[in-house]
Amino acid sequence: MCFAAFHGFAQDTLKTVKVDTNRKSIKKSFSITSNTTVMTSKELLKAACCNLAESFETNPSIDVNFSDALTGTKQIKMLGLTSPYLMITEENIPSVRGASQAYGLSFTPGTWVESIQITKGAGSVVNGYESISGQINTELIKPIKDIPFFLNAYGSTDSRFELNTHFNKKISDDWATSLYVHGNTRIAKNDMNQDGFLDNPLGQQINLINRWQYACPETGWISFFNFKYMNDKKLTGQLDFDRTRDKGSNLIWGSEINTERFDFTSKVGYIFKDMPFQSIGFQNAYSNHNQDSYFGLRNYDIKQQSYYSNLIFNSIINNTKHKFATGLNFTYDSYAEYVLRSDVSRIDNSAGAFFEYTYDNTDNFSVILGGRIDYHNRLGAFATPRLHVRYNPWEKGVLRFSAGRGKRAANIFAENQNLFASSRTFSVLNDSGKIYGLNPEIAWNYGVSFNQQFLLFGKSADVGFDFYRTDFQNQVVVDLYASPQQVLFYNLKGKSYANSLQLDFNIELKKHLNLRTAYKYYDIQTDYLSGSYERPLQAKHRFFANLSFETHIVDKGKQWKFDYTLNWLGKQALPTTSSNPTADQLPKFSPSFSVLNVQVTRTFSSTFEMYIGGENIGNYQQEKAILGSDNPFGTTFDTSIVYAPVFGQMYYAGLRFKIK
Repeated sequence: MCFAAFHGFAQDTLKTVKVDTNRKSIKKSFSITSNTTVMTSKELLKAACCNLAESFETNPSIDVNFSDALTGTKQIKMLGLTSPYLMITEENIPSVRGASQAYGLSFTPGTWVESIQITKGAGSVVNGYESISGQINTELIKPIKDIPFFLNAYGSTDSRFELNTHFNKKISDDWATSLYVHGNTRIAKNDMNQDGFLDNPLGQQINLINRWQYACPETGWISFFNFKYMNDKKLTGQLDFDRTRDKGSNLIWGSEINTERFDFTSKVGYIFKDMPFQSIGFQNAYSNHNQDSYFGLRNYDIKQQSYYSNLIFNSIINNTKHKFATGLNFTYDSYAEYVLRSDVSRIDNSAGAFFEYTYDNTDNFSVILGGRIDYHNRLGAFATPRLHVRYNPWEKGVLRFSAGRGKRAANIFAENQNLFASSRTFSVLNDSGKIYGLNPEIAWNYGVSFNQQFLLFGKSADVGFDFYRTDFQNQVVVDLYASPQQVLFYNLKGKSYANSLQLDFNIELKKHLNLRTAYKYYDIQTDYLSGSYERPLQAKHRFFANLSFETHIVDKGKQWKFDYTLNWLGKQALPTTSSNPTADQLPKFSPSFSVLNVQVTRTFSSTFEMYIGGENIGNYQQEKAILGSDNPFGTTFDTSIVYAPVFGQMYYAGLRFKIK
């Protein structure tokens, strides 16, 4: 009951979710209004899932892409748009934004995650105005429900090693606390494609979180307090690079990205004792993110201090079919940012009010109509409308529609850090806007989806489709078509849109043997200064398949689990390289390719299991991942045009141990 104090679009999903098949690791619902998928902790165990960025390999709603040829960072996309167009929250508090956009998803270890809610289309106005293509909300393991001790150890053939330990203590009937300690390191140099550069960075990360939870149903109060510290160091570049000797020189190319971060979040809620439908919640968050980095001779440093506050009141109108949430929120961001030693620091702040009405006739129809008014010191005053509709035309069938507007300030340097590891010059062509001389991004998103469950040859199955369109009224265009020696940033002059179509078919082939498949088609076009082109490094066609099998649980919980995941990507448009010397040219389109991942888990008991797996089993590697690798200080050097794996086959093994 107490959890209802924290109204949130994704958390309401958790309260009302109904599994539409018996594949309990992925949950959908026929009764919630939004197009939301819930990934449980069981789903996260199907792959290594060392961090949040690597948690979506077995879910077709999210596309996992490769950021560059050096940092090993994975980039996610939804509806064909990169993560800055997503609202990424942790327990419904904005988490990956601003300075953390490039690497922030790798700062949440996978073992901390209880579930992930993925909502397509414009999200709830309760969570802010920045969401355009969707929302990803991560729920961490709750201290009151946690076990006393958990251990996860992991090692891989690319010399990456991880250790996770969870300690949990129930202090009283109302109080519980958890301490999670995560450490990872990569200690050996790998150059599988023999271009003279590290395929993955050397480095280490230490990540700590101390969570406190208070829950007392008798009084109606519930609270969460989190203290988090993270220190992450990455070193990459040429194999012979020595930071003590070569940093700042033009003899051997190298790069370091060092990030230190501190977070504090609190959530305090109260449910009115005689009115369980009425609650009030107060969310607060402070973060200090400090990144010092250089890419060869190019420096990029950014420090962001942020404060976020959200006051939410939930109640009903006459009866529980008519609900509403209303409140106020405030955001403050201070950026100390230095690009190639030029100071582009700024302070942003915004204050807003929201109201969201929900009509829910759970049987077959529900509507969420929301709006908010915000004032931002740079974006001015603006309104954000959102609409979600659900209709169940017949049994086990659900039709949904959504529409909404989003607005955001593009952090062009933090979001495109992969371009620093190139010889490209950075040019901002507009100077009249208030964010780096550019205007804010504004887009409308519309979508419709349908899902139907049925029996096929006596087996449980479901089929679904969704179609979404994003129309940009204004966009900060990142132009890689003008020249391979520069990147241009400018306000959209013309049209830019993204159409996304996804078809799903899932079936239980036999008991404990499940197949999930999805086909995705993207039509993404932008008007650049030189003409209208496809968005680069985005496959028009993608196919996904996941086959999972579990044996029957036998004596003392013994069990085998097998998972196979296939991702096929069609050709992708590549940035122009035609003016480069022939040796440093790429074709206009990449070839299509497939990536196969496999994992086998052996559960020995309810407290101990081991797993082994492999990624990129087919050993597909991109040819010429780094342009100009023989002369990294030359005019054609570029590590950012990456459409496929750089590292070849990778195998890993690990164990999990619990004390219950």
